[in-house]
Amino acid sequence: MKLNSYRDLIVWQKAMELVKKTYSVIALLPKEEKYALADQMRRSVVSIPSNIAEGYERNSSKEYIHFLHIANGSKAELITQLEICQMLGYVEDVTSIIALCDEIGKMIHSIIKKIGEKEVGFKG
Repeated sequence: MKLNSYRDLIVWQKAMELVKKTYSVIALLPKEEKYALADQMRRSVVSIPSNIAEGYERNSSKEYIHFLHIANGSKAELITQLEICQMLGYVEDVTSIIALCDEIGKMIHSIIKKIGEKEVGFKG
C-alpha cells in the first residue's frame, strides 16, 4: 500500500486515538492539577502524533528517525504521567491506555529499524 500522507500511517492514527483517550483522563483530574500534571500530559500526548507527522514530512531518513525518537520519548513521559495519575488516585485504571502507548512504541521502533536497515543497505 502506497502512503500518500502521514495520515495514512497506522502509527499516526493510533497516536491520534491516544490523544483522545488521554484527554478523557485529563478531564478527570482535579482543578489543582490543571496547570501542572494536566498541561504536561497534554504536551506529551500531542507531541507523539505531531512528531510522527513532522518526521514523515522531512526530507531525510535521518531526520525522520530523529523525530520518531522524540515521539517515543514523549510516549515514555506520558506513560509515567498516567501512572502518576493512577498512583495519586485520580483515575482507577490506565492499563488500556498504557497498552496503547506500548503498541505505538513498538510500531515506532519497527519503523526506525526498517528505515535504519534501508539506510545501511541491509536486505533483512
